[in-house]
Amino acid sequence: MKTGKAVFAAGCFWGVQHLFGQAEGVVSTRAGYAGGHMEKPAYKAVCSGKTGHAEAVEVTFDPARTSYEKLVRLFFEIHDFTQTDGQGPDIGEQYRSEIFCLDKGQKKIAEKIIAELKRKGYKVATKVTKAGPFWEAEEYHQHYYRKKNGTPYCHFGRRVFS
Repeated sequence: MKTGKAVFAAGCFWGVQHLFGQAEGVVSTRAGYAGGHMEKPAYKAVCSGKTGHAEAVEVTFDPARTSYEKLVRLFFEIHDFTQTDGQGPDIGEQYRSEIFCLDKGQKKIAEKIIAELKRKGYKVATKVTKAGPFWEAEEYHQHYYRKKNGTPYCHFGRRVFS
């Protein structure tokens, strides 16, 4: 099976991974760190705010069952993309809203959807950047809510697209 990849940061990666993992066409997800300047960062270093990384999720998807555009739309419907450097009670650069594009096609789609949101009157704080290395988070962060039989505390589902 041919698969695609996408990388999103939308606050605490536990909730982001949980919600993307339930999406149609998603094959797998990995919690990790993206967008910083340190190689192989650890959670404690990322939380210090000194590495420049965001908590992020790498999504592997089946393009025969979903599209990158559908995943970007889901990204905007599971977090507050108007909040800068945080999500709900989680505050800090590592909790920012950012789409890490793996190619020009992904960038074009992300920018198109942001323009659509702005036309609807939303103030979009989400950054769109070229993806660099994705560093997988420690094992205890992977599929956290599945392991703890819990639900996200700062992520939600809401409709922003008709």
